[in-house]
Amino acid sequence: MTAYASAEAVSAAGTLTCELRAVNHRYLELSPRLPEDMRVFESALRERIARGLSRGKVDVIVRRGESRGESLQVDGVLVSRLSELALEMEARFPRMRIEFTELLRFPGVLQHAEADQDAQQAALLEVLDRALQGLTATREREGAKLADILRERLDAIERIVADVRSWMPEIRAALRSRLDARLADLKQPADPGRVEQELVLQVTRSDVDEELDRLSTHITETRRVLGLKEPVGRRLDFLMQEFNREANTLGSKSVDARTTNAAVELKVLIEQMREQVQNIE
Repeated sequence: MTAYASAEAVSAAGTLTCELRAVNHRYLELSPRLPEDMRVFESALRERIARGLSRGKVDVIVRRGESRGESLQVDGVLVSRLSELALEMEARFPRMRIEFTELLRFPGVLQHAEADQDAQQAALLEVLDRALQGLTATREREGAKLADILRERLDAIERIVADVRSWMPEIRAALRSRLDARLADLKQPADPGRVEQELVLQVTRSDVDEELDRLSTHITETRRVLGLKEPVGRRLDFLMQEFNREANTLGSKSVDARTTNAAVELKVLIEQMREQVQNIE
């Protein structure tokens, strides 16, 4: 789900700032941007984030400001090679001027003095943990709001299921009446046994008790899942598929305008829930 958090810490490696930007995604996808000399810690950073997050496309931006007294070193070999290339280019293109300060901006020319890598990694993970705490808190607040929205949709689905149950005796009686009316139009009397078979067949084809029972079961399970203190997004994804399957079957078995409309309303509610579930970890 969408969230943003940042944290800052001062260490021997300088002032570290960590920003986390998360947007909706089916799986966990990380895009880290670290200072050049801290790229060696990317695996540890990825592992730490994966412990706290399971879904989302997350941009991780780490910046470092120089600490007081921090010494810089110049890669002399690299500067010499860049200087040679600059002179060659100036010879070929007389109007081109390359300033020394521009050479210093080339990646790898300026290097921070060797620091304790263990201390650097510890500082990085410490500021990352603080940013993750802020991100998690934001996502939890948003998740609570989304859970309330889903519960409202579940209440609406439950009302529709109850309505369809209450209509079924009347719908079955209407099927019998329609069959009787058709028989009355026949010029020859029909076999009573065949009439009963036809009625049973029509009632069986239109019977949606199993679909209604499964919808009620899915409602109960979804409410249970929403109360869990763990990532539930993938479980909810599966439940939305099951909801949709029962709504489709309900619509295909419909022999009454009311149940047809109920199936359409169910699909609308389920689609609204499915869209919100994509935002839940």
